[in-house]
Amino acid sequence: MIKAVRPALLGLLLAVALLRPVPAQTAAAPAPAGTRPESTSATAPDNTKYLNRPELLPPCAARVAAIKGRPCRIIFIGDSITAGWLTRGKAVWDKYYARRDALDFGIGGDKTQNVLWRLEHMDIHDLRPKAAVILIGTNNLNNTAQEIAAGVKAVLAKTQQVFPGVKVILVSIMPNQRANQKMMDADELIRMFADGDTVEYLDLVPFMPPVGRNWVGLGPDHLHPDARGYEIWATVMEPILRHQLQAFDGN
Repeated sequence: MIKAVRPALLGLLLAVALLRPVPAQTAAAPAPAGTRPESTSATAPDNTKYLNRPELLPPCAARVAAIKGRPCRIIFIGDSITAGWLTRGKAVWDKYYARRDALDFGIGGDKTQNVLWRLEHMDIHDLRPKAAVILIGTNNLNNTAQEIAAGVKAVLAKTQQVFPGVKVILVSIMPNQRANQKMMDADELIRMFADGDTVEYLDLVPFMPPVGRNWVGLGPDHLHPDARGYEIWATVMEPILRHQLQAFDGN
């Protein structure tokens, strides 16, 4: 009798197990209470992030306001890597860009869609920078390499629309531990947006080779540049930037 019951009992247990819901850790984490989900489109302007975290915009807006009424010759457009010029890269910024009336237009965590919204809606349309340095895309983790490249191209086009005649330095996405191969694949597409005239591509990857479990010029988070990383960026970019500025005013 016992032998006859065991197969039926095992079958019942198996059926119950199959009917159990998927464990919570395998499902997508819900957005925090009171927040809205952000669009995953890399090419559609989106300000959801700023509605969810309104404290992010004011520091950037203050930097914009501070440059009003004086020349803005260079604008740096991007995410926390760009914003980091004023923290981890401050000494390098002061050395290369402070005297050149440069504006840091970076906000931590930005994706291409966030930058697109800021270029359209923030109070920058009366600025007339001669050069724009664009580095964006590393936070678009939910997008494919092709989608990231499309987002970068949209940021490039929007920058050229907002600042007619601007010369652009399009910087490669840096190595990182989070999604390195995807970003390197995106870089191969992004480099094709350069035309050698109005848009120059700056590939930093060869100057940031692997070292141990990290890359030269990156901090312990394996994502953001340290002071050396910003020095590498500035040094490699300087000939291109100098040439672009000379095209306007010979300085």
